[in-house]
Amino acid sequence: MMTRLFETFKLREFEVRNRLWVAPMCQYSAGEDGIATEWHRQHLGALARGGAGLICIESTAVLPEGRISPADLGLWNEEQAERLGTLVEVVHGFGARIGVQLNHAGRKASVFPDFPGYDDASVPFDEGGWPTAAPSAVEFEGLRRPAALLPEEIATVEGAFLDAADRAVRAGVDLVEIHAAHGYLLHQFLSPFANLRTDEFGGGLESRARLLRRIVSGIRTRHPRLALSVRISATEWLPGGFDLDEAKRILPLLAQDGADFISVTTAGNHADAPIPDGPGYQVPFAAGLSELDMLPIGVAGNIDRAEQAEQILVDGQADVVLLGRPLLGDPFLPLRWARRLGVEGAKSLVPDPYSRADFR
Repeated sequence: MMTRLFETFKLREFEVRNRLWVAPMCQYSAGEDGIATEWHRQHLGALARGGAGLICIESTAVLPEGRISPADLGLWNEEQAERLGTLVEVVHGFGARIGVQLNHAGRKASVFPDFPGYDDASVPFDEGGWPTAAPSAVEFEGLRRPAALLPEEIATVEGAFLDAADRAVRAGVDLVEIHAAHGYLLHQFLSPFANLRTDEFGGGLESRARLLRRIVSGIRTRHPRLALSVRISATEWLPGGFDLDEAKRILPLLAQDGADFISVTTAGNHADAPIPDGPGYQVPFAAGLSELDMLPIGVAGNIDRAEQAEQILVDGQADVVLLGRPLLGDPFLPLRWARRLGVEGAKSLVPDPYSRADFR
């Protein structure tokens, strides 16, 4: 049986073996100075063995001050890029494609890892925390107040994204994703709640999107063949914020700038946003962008059944399904879903040493 979920997917100049991809998920397990560790090698290797088509590495900071936590990955130097290359080799060795998500956390930087026992708060300076910066001096609820970025500092951030993309390409990744979602810096620029600027980076939507667009177009100019994704929060779940209508307005601009793919999520810019966290709750936003028929759309969020994922693609609500937490519980879920859906050639996804396993 052929299914949409296990059809190949062409992106820029490469093919992905299926449309079930791994969403970027913070591991808060980097070594000193943002270096990937053995944890990342084992974690990503298991996901690649499990049959996913493409694995996007977690939020990776383009500057030290852009890390979400002190335990985040970074890509601001060559040592980090060299270690990234070893992860690429592992994932490619198991037949999957690999991307890396580039990020600057802005006002949500310098917080404790999202682990049990840690406070949901800014890390004190005497415990390794650092000052934060944002489009405007507006704090995220419960975190320290950021400084408003100066124009020359915005230029530094832009250059850091482009330089990190250069390192990612040299490391051999298939895809670079720009994180403009979940309340981090580029989302902060897009949001009229977090961006109160009156210069060229604030005000109307096109001005609020200026930095994101410069980053996308800058990377495309440097790397014409690179697959380039942008992740957006298609709603803040609060009236007056960045929403689906504005997402629809920037989609053609991002396509014009050279984006190849849009990864749809929601929220992250407000601690108390009323999010209706039900099954597939973000799918309607992906469907709204898919209707424009401009760029391939991926979607994540409470998608935990094979039939549910398949139906999203059959109905044309998205082109790719991204899984996160379900794969933390079972990295081999793609193999199980292929069998459940009766996919012809499902056994070919199983690594030979695991051929005796029963992925039911």
